[in-house]
Amino acid sequence: MLQDHAKLMKVFSYAGEIVGRKKLQKMVYIAKKLQFPFNEKYNFHFFGPYSEELTLRVEELENNGFLTEQKEKKGGYVQYRYTLSEEGEQFLSHFEVDMPHLESCVKNMNEQSSRFLELVSTVLYFDDLPKDQVKEKVFTLKAKQRYTDEEVEQAYQYIDSLREQTITMARSV
Repeated sequence: MLQDHAKLMKVFSYAGEIVGRKKLQKMVYIAKKLQFPFNEKYNFHFFGPYSEELTLRVEELENNGFLTEQKEKKGGYVQYRYTLSEEGEQFLSHFEVDMPHLESCVKNMNEQSSRFLELVSTVLYFDDLPKDQVKEKVFTLKAKQRYTDEEVEQAYQYIDSLREQTITMARSV
């Protein structure tokens, strides 16, 4: 049980700060789809893949003082900022979390917008379908986001670059 919490804490440790619950959801889902050993179960939700387990795990970390959650009012909604607390850093130091290539992946994803990661995670959610069917799903399920063909192509290129990055890093070890 605590090992899954430690893996999640490692994500925060590598990222430094993650702005937005949606972004966090997408980052962990994408990492999972890249074969990093995250165990959270995901279902398709309003903003793409979503894990109730991940939400609960974040709440537990925050309630135990391992994670700092800052709320910011942004127009008509609240945005959340997450950082690992000092207590979280100390707790994490007692765990062996063996995901050596996760750091560059997390840093790369954290530089992307939540909107783009929502698209990438949606593409990955339907990765068992042919590309034309994935596009159809994106344009139907994500109509409000108004993604373009070009953005979908960028998502595929981004996925390929993340996969290549993790393969290249694994070979260099």
